[in-house]
Amino acid sequence: MTHSLARTTLSHRILTGLPRRRLGALIGELAQAWMASEEGRLHERRGHQRLRAPGAGPNHQLVFTDRVIATLVVLRLQLPHAALAVLYGVDRSTITRAVHEIRPLLAARGFAVPDCPGLRLRTLEDVFAYAAAEGIELRLDGTEVRVRRPQSNKPGRRAFVSGKMRQNTKKATVVTDGQGRTLWSGAFRPGRMHDQTAVKTEGICDLFERYPKVKAKVDAGYRGLAKQFPDQVQAPPLKPKKDAPPEEVAAWDAARHRQSSERICVEHANAEHKQWRTLQRYIGRREYFDETYTAVAGLVSDRAAER
Repeated sequence: MTHSLARTTLSHRILTGLPRRRLGALIGELAQAWMASEEGRLHERRGHQRLRAPGAGPNHQLVFTDRVIATLVVLRLQLPHAALAVLYGVDRSTITRAVHEIRPLLAARGFAVPDCPGLRLRTLEDVFAYAAAEGIELRLDGTEVRVRRPQSNKPGRRAFVSGKMRQNTKKATVVTDGQGRTLWSGAFRPGRMHDQTAVKTEGICDLFERYPKVKAKVDAGYRGLAKQFPDQVQAPPLKPKKDAPPEEVAAWDAARHRQSSERICVEHANAEHKQWRTLQRYIGRREYFDETYTAVAGLVSDRAAER
């Protein structure tokens, strides 16, 4: 199979998760950053300025467009690098090197903002500043992805065992707006850590104090955060005692359903992320999980921002 035929086939939205129009815009967006990093890498290897004009020397086995497409296919379908190498007629290491070059560029893009094409959010502080400026109520939730079990007798091995899933996982925190559009994902921690603890280590308490107008809806896992900031964070109401009158139980149930229906959009955002197979069960090296999740969430935010 020729490179052009492989590119035509693999660029289909079923394989990349993006329509070709958006794929072309993404390639153009990443090209400049990739060229700068490639020139920096070559300069470091040479140890001096280039002596020949740009473009001299042997051609790449896999051009930049094919590198982006191959990386998207790996993220979307978790296709083995060796299988993609057969389609492109290159060595497996060429595909692996391409993924390691493009994935950081995707992760560094940040998250798209609705109705603001030139603005992208990269940190939790950016999200709070945006929410305060636009009067947006946030939705906050944690999600877990199964990862490979650490080697036996390795320090910190038990830290990845999730108390909820009873599996080795890594945890991510996702922030959306009221329509379930991803604004940020981060606070990646081993699965054993509690959702609230994970997001507190990112300094969310300081951000609530600095942006007193920002409000958020959360689930019961963040009840301590809601207790600390009662005017800003709304958690599900506490369940009445067993001897409570029926009217109180009915009011609690109605309030719980109302709060859940307003918060459920962040669960839909988590489901969007996990439509990408690499986040259904991550089988790569754990040190690349944060980068992979951020890259996928950023791509999902591009589509969600258009809703």
